[in-house]
Amino acid sequence: TRSILRNKLRTLLTMLGIVIGVAAVIVMVALGQGAQASIEAQIKGLGTNMLMIMAGSTSQGGVSQGAATFNRLTIPDAEKLARESTLLAAVSPVIFSRGQLIGGIGNWRTLIMGVSASYQTIRDWPVGSGSFFTEADQRSVRRVVVLGSTVAQALYPDADPIGQQVQLRDVPFTIIGVLTPKGQTAGGNDQDDAVLIPYTTAQAHLAGHSRIGQIIASTYSPGDIPAAQEEIRAIMRESHKLAPGDDDDFTIRNQDDIAPAASGTTRVVSMLLAAIASISLVVGGIGIMNIMLVSVTERTREIGIRMAIGARSGDVLAQFLVESVVISVAGGLIGIVLGYAAGVVLAKATGWTVATPLDAALIAVLFSAAVGVFFGFYPARKAAALDPIQALRYE
Repeated sequence: TRSILRNKLRTLLTMLGIVIGVAAVIVMVALGQGAQASIEAQIKGLGTNMLMIMAGSTSQGGVSQGAATFNRLTIPDAEKLARESTLLAAVSPVIFSRGQLIGGIGNWRTLIMGVSASYQTIRDWPVGSGSFFTEADQRSVRRVVVLGSTVAQALYPDADPIGQQVQLRDVPFTIIGVLTPKGQTAGGNDQDDAVLIPYTTAQAHLAGHSRIGQIIASTYSPGDIPAAQEEIRAIMRESHKLAPGDDDDFTIRNQDDIAPAASGTTRVVSMLLAAIASISLVVGGIGIMNIMLVSVTERTREIGIRMAIGARSGDVLAQFLVESVVISVAGGLIGIVLGYAAGVVLAKATGWTVATPLDAALIAVLFSAAVGVFFGFYPARKAAALDPIQALRYE
């Protein structure tokens, strides 16, 4: 310890590589964990126990045509699921369309979705003001619309849109509600840049066809999802009159299917960044080895005196190893503090989600200690192998 404190500047410079390496690893892991947590939150924000039924792949001449190449989803499919399923709490068809919404201070091109009154329950998407349309609105094909918060802010920045008239493809609609903000999806799409209308109204005034883009549903509890998928599959196959040997012409997805795909890339990138940051730990270790070799040379006479009064080779080996590990661990602890601080500053400056797990800090300290042992062993062994007579004669 005295030798470390005696050369403070050299010790600090030796630690610097470890400090930078550990801090960089902590920040990279924090960014990766934060991004993954953000994606998982976005997946959960899709809805409560949600299942999606989409057009499946078909095969022509033995060649798969890919998902949604032949769409056979219909309103009767959704109605049959709602009527016959015992595990689904709610079912809604989704008709997708894009169009110009005219009203307020101008116009806004947005996504128009024709859905059922159950859509709000499935997506767990409450209104911030006004109300959602009802099954009665659905049955009576009312021309009512619920705005996403982005659309409401774009057309009515300083006014209450509830009760106002807008036009969708020259058809007048009455605004009855504004949804609470949902934010972006994992793919970067703004979920709030959309408007919702009853699917019956969408069919009558906008879509002009019976095919639908998607059916979404939710179960009573997460534990019902696997059984509900099998039940949906059986009902859909019956609805589409598929023979036992025929392939499904639809695909059923749940949030557990989406989450790994969405977070997989983030996990790989964060691991890659952490691996790159770890290179600086190796560089720091090499710096420790170089300084310890210099220290062995400078203290050759001291080593000789120690051996002459009874110190064994193992004592000298342990002395230099301890010095190396102390430098590494001290650098690691400083690096953790700087890494956490850098993560906090980065989160405040950029608005990114940053989450540093405790185990990452523990691993960083253990790794820095391992670096000290690994790179300090050769100088320590060299010191322990000195001949006492030669060491005493060294000038």
